[in-house]
Amino acid sequence: MPLIGYARVSTEDQTPLPQSQALKSAGCVEIHEEQASGGNRARPVLARVLERIGKGDTLVVVRIDRLARSLSHLLEVIERLEAKNAFFRSLTDPIDTSSPQGKFTLQVLGAAAEFERALIRERTKAGLASARTKGRVGGNPGLRARDPAALRKVRLARQDGYMERLNETAQDWVPHVRRLRPDLAWEDVVRIVNGPLPHERQWTQSRLLRAVNAYVRDGFLPTTVLDRAGRRETDDRLPAIVAAIKGADPEITLQAICTRLEAMRERTPRGRTSWQPSSVKMLLERAERLGMLA
Repeated sequence: MPLIGYARVSTEDQTPLPQSQALKSAGCVEIHEEQASGGNRARPVLARVLERIGKGDTLVVVRIDRLARSLSHLLEVIERLEAKNAFFRSLTDPIDTSSPQGKFTLQVLGAAAEFERALIRERTKAGLASARTKGRVGGNPGLRARDPAALRKVRLARQDGYMERLNETAQDWVPHVRRLRPDLAWEDVVRIVNGPLPHERQWTQSRLLRAVNAYVRDGFLPTTVLDRAGRRETDDRLPAIVAAIKGADPEITLQAICTRLEAMRERTPRGRTSWQPSSVKMLLERAERLGMLA
C-alpha cells in the first residue's frame, strides 16, 4: 500500500527538508511539500493530495500539526480519507488509522472534540441566562436601532464568514466545477461532486449554485461556469459522466468507477443498478472517441 508523505512549513525561512527526510525514511513513495499557514484549511498542495489519493493509500505526516492545527480539521481530513478507503498516519503521534490502536485513538479524539463543543454550548447558555436575570439584553444596540452602518457591518461579516466556510470545503467542489461546467448540467455536476463525500458533507444543487455564484463574484471562478449547459444527446450523457470521474482521478480503477456510479445511483445503459467494469470500459472508449477524455 503506497505511503504518500505531506510536509508543511509556515514561512519561507523554514525548510521542509527534515520532514521530507523522515518521511522518506518511513517509506513514502511520494512526498509533497507546502509552505502555508497551518490555520489555513484551503491549501492548494494538500487539496491536490487529498483529491488524488486512492483506495489503500496512506497519507503520512511527521507530526499532526503539520497537517492540521485544530482537532476539527484533523477529523475532517481523516473523514475524507476514510470515504476513499484510504488511511492516515503520524510518525510521532499514536495515530495510524490502518491499525486498531490508531482507530481507537481517533475515536477518543472525536469524543473529546464533541465533549468540548458540549461544554462551550452549556457555558454560553449559562452566561445568557445570567445576563437576563440581571436585566441585560443581548445583541447589538445598533442593530436594535436599525442603524444602516451597523446593518452593513453585520452583512459584510456574514459574507466573510460564509466565504471562510466555503474555503474550507473548496477542494471538494471547485476542481469539479472548473472542469465540468458548462459541459455538464448542474444535476450531474452535483452528483459527481457528492460521489466521494460522506453523506453529512454532500451538497444540494441550490447550495452548490450559491457557492459557485459567490466564487464567481469574487473572481475565484470564471463566469463561464454559469453559462447554460448545451443540450446533450441521451446516449452521450453516461460517457460524459464516466469521463468526468476519470478526469478527476486519472489513476482510478474501473471497479472504483463502478462503485462511484452506484453511489451516485446512476443506472447502467440497460437500466440496472449494479455496474460491471466491462460496462465502464465500454463507456470510457466511447468517451475517448467523442473527445471527452483529455
